[in-house]
Order: sequence, then C-alpha cells, then structure tokens
Amino acid sequence: MSNKGINILAQAPNGFFKLSALALAILPVYSANADEFSYPVLRPSQSDFGGVGLMQMPTARMNPTGEFNAGATYNSEYHHYNASLQLFPWFEATIRYTIVQDLLYSSNPDFSGDSKYTDKGIDFKVRLWEESYWLPEVAVGVRDFGGTGLFDGEFIAANKQFGPVDVTLGVAWGYMGNSGNVTNPLCDLADRFCEREIGGQWGTANFDNFFSGPMSIYGGLEYQSPWEPLRFKLEYDANDYESDFPVTRGDIEMPQDSKFNYGALYRLGDWGDLRLSYERGNTWTFGFNLYTNFNSLKSGWQDEPAPDYTPRSQSPSNTPELTNAEWQVLADELHTIAGYKNPTIHHDNNSITVSADQNKYRDRNEAHERAATVLANRGPDVAEYRLIETSNHQAITETRIDADKFSQVANVEYIGANVEDSTSVSTPNEPEGRLAAEPSRRWDVSLSPTLQQSIGGSEDFYMFNIGINAGANYWFTDNIELGGSVYFNIYDNYDQFLYDVPPDGTDLKRVRTLVRQYISDNPVRLDNLQLTWMDKLGDNWYSQAYGGYLEMMFGGVGGEVLYRPLGANWAVGMDVNYVVQRDPDSAFGFFTDEEQFDPITNRSYRVQTGAMTGHVTGYYQPQWDWLPNTLFKVSAGQYLTEDIGVTVDFSKQFDSGITAGAFATFTDLSSDEYGEGSYTKGFYISIPFDVMTVKPSTNRATISWLPLTRDGGQMLNRKYQLFGVTDARYPWYSRKAVE
Repeated sequence: MSNKGINILAQAPNGFFKLSALALAILPVYSANADEFSYPVLRPSQSDFGGVGLMQMPTARMNPTGEFNAGATYNSEYHHYNASLQLFPWFEATIRYTIVQDLLYSSNPDFSGDSKYTDKGIDFKVRLWEESYWLPEVAVGVRDFGGTGLFDGEFIAANKQFGPVDVTLGVAWGYMGNSGNVTNPLCDLADRFCEREIGGQWGTANFDNFFSGPMSIYGGLEYQSPWEPLRFKLEYDANDYESDFPVTRGDIEMPQDSKFNYGALYRLGDWGDLRLSYERGNTWTFGFNLYTNFNSLKSGWQDEPAPDYTPRSQSPSNTPELTNAEWQVLADELHTIAGYKNPTIHHDNNSITVSADQNKYRDRNEAHERAATVLANRGPDVAEYRLIETSNHQAITETRIDADKFSQVANVEYIGANVEDSTSVSTPNEPEGRLAAEPSRRWDVSLSPTLQQSIGGSEDFYMFNIGINAGANYWFTDNIELGGSVYFNIYDNYDQFLYDVPPDGTDLKRVRTLVRQYISDNPVRLDNLQLTWMDKLGDNWYSQAYGGYLEMMFGGVGGEVLYRPLGANWAVGMDVNYVVQRDPDSAFGFFTDEEQFDPITNRSYRVQTGAMTGHVTGYYQPQWDWLPNTLFKVSAGQYLTEDIGVTVDFSKQFDSGITAGAFATFTDLSSDEYGEGSYTKGFYISIPFDVMTVKPSTNRATISWLPLTRDGGQMLNRKYQLFGVTDARYPWYSRKAVE
C-alpha cells in the first residue's frame, strides 16, 4: 500500500477542521477548573474494537488498574468479541476475535467447512504521561499486534478534559490511518516507512510495518450529559475503508459517506453499558460491555468465628497433661478454626509442634493467630508454638510463636498489637517431643468441574468440553503417594475438530491435535494414575519422581528438582521425562507404531511412540515499583513433538488475588512447519476460590484461552509442579488479599 499522505498545511480535510472548530467552540464553555459537582464523573469507555476509545479510534485514556472489560460489537461487516484488562496504571492490553461476515475461513471446504473467517488480534497501549493542568494525557499504542494484519496499526493520542467534555487528538498509521490525510514524516528518514505490507504470516508480528505507510490525523469528543447513565461521542474517522478485508477479498462494498461517526453510550450501573453508533454515514453499529475490577473485588465468605483468648493455663481445672481425647479435640479445632488440615502434633515441656497443610487462609497472619489461640486455649502451658506448614506432606516453612508475646498481642496490652510481633519464620526443622496426635486417615477424594476450550479455530469459532474429574489418592508414607483420577465428559463439541494437515500445513507428530479422539470418542476415561515420590533434599532443595499415566494423552516416567531459598523472590528447577503417547482407542494402551491412519480424514499421520521431554525453568517475582505483584517464568527445553525452544510466561496479581497471565512458546519450528498461528500462545485468569464462594480457601480456579490447538511447543501436563507445592516459601498463588 502506498503512502497517500498530502501536506496538511495546504490541503487538510475540511471535515477535520470542522471538528476542530467545534471543539474550540465548546472548550471555552468549560474551564479546566469546572465544578465537579455540576456533572457526573466522566469515566473511560470502550471502543468498538475493545480498549478505551471513541468508536473506531482509540484515545489516550486509561481505566483504573485492575479494570476488566468483556464486550462485543456488531455491524453488517464485522462481529468483534474482545476482553480488555488494565494491567498497570500505565498499560492496557486487549484480546480480540473478529468474525468477518459473508467470508469463509478458507476456500477449502474440507479444511474449514462453512466457518466464517476469524481474525485474532492483541492490542496494547502505553501511557507516556498523565494529564496535568496544562498538558494533556498522552499514550502510544498498537492494534492487532501479532495478528493477520486485518486491523494492524499504530497510534499516538492525546486527551484533555474540560468539564464534561473529553477531547481527543491523535495520529494513526496502518488500518486506522488508511485515509492518509497527512504526509508520514518518517518516510524522510527511511524508505521502509513509505510502504506498508498488507497481511502477513498468521500470528506473527511484522515490526517493519510499525509507523509505516499512510498516516492520518484523527480526533473526537466524548460528552458526559447531566443524566449520569448517558454520554455522547463524536469522532473524525481516519480510515477510508478501501483496504478492509471484505473489500479486498470479498468484493463487498464498504462505502464511507461521511468521515464523522456519532455514538451514544448508556451505562448500566457499575457492571455494564450499551453502545449504539452511526458510522461511515451509512452503518449502524451496536455493542455492549460487561466489566468489573480485579483490584476492588472482595471476599464475602462466612467464616468459623475466631475463639476468644482464654488460656487453659489460667483455668482452675487445668491439669498439666492432656488426655488422648483432649489432644484430638485440639487437632480438630486446628483443622476447623485455623485451617491446618489433619494436623500431626508433637509435644515436649517447652513447645507444641503442629505439622499440617494450610488449606483455608491465604492470610497466614490470620491462620497463625487462630492457631495460637487454639493452642493456648486447649493445650498445655508451653513457651513456644511451632507451626510447620506442609504441602503434600513436605515441610515448607516453620513459624515459631512466642507464647508470652502472643499473650500480650491477644490481650492488646499495647497500641498496634499484631500477631507478627510474636512470630518468626524459618526453614523448618524436625518436630521435637512425643507424638500427641496424628491424622486418622492418609487418603483423600475429590470431585471438580473441568473446562477445556480453544477459540478461533477453523472448524468452529468456539470449541470446548466440560466434565467432572473424580480423583482419589493415598499416602503410604510422607513421601510416597498413589493417586489417580477419572474424567466424565458431560458435553463437548470436539466432534467437529476434524484436524487434517491444513493448506499451510505441517507433518509434525500429532500430540495435541488428536484431542477429538481423547475427548469426544472417550466420554469416560482414565485421566491420571501415577505413583509419586516426593522429598525435601536439603534446606532449599525439593524433589519428586513419578511414573504411570501422567495425563490424558501421555504416560511415562519423570522427575523434577527445585532450588527455592526461603523468602527469596526467585527459584530455579528442572524436570526430565520419558513419555509415550496413549492410544485413545484403549483404556490402558499406548501407541506402538509411529504411523497411524485416520478413517475420518482418510489420511495417515504420525504419533509419539517414545521421547524425552523436559525443561529448565526460572521463576522471578520482581520488586520493581513500576511492575508490582508480577511473576516471570521462563522455561527452556524439549517439547512433546521433539521441537526445542523456550516458553515465556508473565502474570500479574491484583489486590483481590485474581491473577491474569499470558504465555508464548517459540521453538526451532518454522512458521510453515508449525502451521496456522506460527507459535503456541495463550492467556489465563486464575481466581481464588474465596473470591467466588462463601468459605475461605487457598484453592484456585483457572480459566484459560488458547487461540488454536496445534502440536508445536506443547508441554507435558504434570500432576504436581514443585513451584506450586513450595508456594509458602514466598507466596504467589496463596498470597493474601490486599485490603
């Protein structure tokens, strides 16, 4: 596409000057110091594409940190589905799927049937500086980063608010700036800025395109009416729609009868809004958004009341020794009141030692205070309480509570008394004294819902399966466990997933694209059955070894070692596995022949009959003020289809404990070898149970989005990962909520 810019000083469009004149006429009416009580607060709103903006064009505005928006926009050419998240005060990210109406996914009906063309894109916006009295808020952003190029473009926008009116002025390149109403000054610096490549490899980012090709100035107004739910938008559109995909591929006309777009937004309380706009002078567009804030979500559970501090040592009926029944009552209360599950208790003349998993309180201070109160009320008079927090029977941390100091805290003998004043955390030591109580059973059963999904595939836009996982495990010792689970499929549409080597295709071993055979063809299946050995090798070293049916698609043997210092914001580990692909047509069998034949697609394919897979992984939680509460995971190694590469996983945790993350895997496979998508990537949200339920809990539910199911860059799904097992050494998954 050529640069169609012209000199703005000589021939700028009349429409844009009309908009500027309108803005100049309105602005004097509202000074920058307008009375805030005269109008409702003007809050940021979403654009048609997702992310804060006007209609077609983005603005520099940002939502409050933690704001999550999910929305949809419909008109005769496009259906946009998007989710936008304000990760940091200065950074907004948007994921979008667009279904192009009246165009098929591909011209090959055997590949995609009658599925409509789907575009996948990621947008991000970075604030350069905030609005001040004299200066506007300014941001730079990219639309459709790593997509197929249908909507790719870049922008720089500035916003200034005058009372109930927010004014936007920006400059855009690519899709947003296709009208080319100004000359791109970067073209004078290098020839590559003069031309812009249209389209590209699926799922890749063409950095050479950035800020290249046609460039346009755009602008607009957003007006908050005196009636709080209602606001209006006016926009000067910098796109000319001559290069839109329906026009270039489908010969579908998208005329632009007007450069001005007009919109109205009706806010539905604090949870959603409706949008209606008239765009291009001939097209009605309707949209809606649902939103919440991950920072401000609060737990609303009903908890077991904390007991009053009434020490047993002060009771007239106190006896120096407890009976077995009294020790059992103490153990039961540690479980129900303090969240220490099925504790083992040791006792000597100086201390009581409790060893147990903490499965109730993310706020360990709450757990410590409740446990110390129970021990004081029910236990013998000692100088110290030792709480050894375990996970899978492995000692992770030890908290020592001074009984005298805790008494001062419990009785509030000084201002600002806090349980932390009486505690110290250290590497756990062996329990001391005689065994006073131990768990009555060493087995557990579980029942949990399961959702697996992929979005934007060729056969169907949304593919999923939902079912129930029934699990059971038995610990023979503190180090050896036998466990397994059976999956019961309730409903799925993976019967439509007739993956064949697509036109862009590859001849990789089929590791994950056989998902239909495992899910739709086997409604009840053995998901996992493995023997696990787990142990602590030293103060900071943890290890595990395992063997059996390791996941839905693979069985084998493997092991992991993790080095994780107590209180350190980093860790490093390594896992090594030898796996064989399970035969979906056999409950317990494995593939023995690499070459297989699919009677549905009438084609041969290859499977994994035995390979090494494993990774070295580094974990880092930075302490930077501009990147708070984040986790980086970087894994390098060999994947299931024997490709070699690296996976980068970045996640952000909000005040409520909700975590949002994204990952991408890059291997030695070329884009052509990998197929559509070019590389493996995905997004996820992890939600603490105690945000959703009425009971406190340290458990989580994870919802993930995978754009496509492909074979490259696929990891083994291991039952346990030592970083999660040892979380209490520097909490991430069980970090307490910020009030």
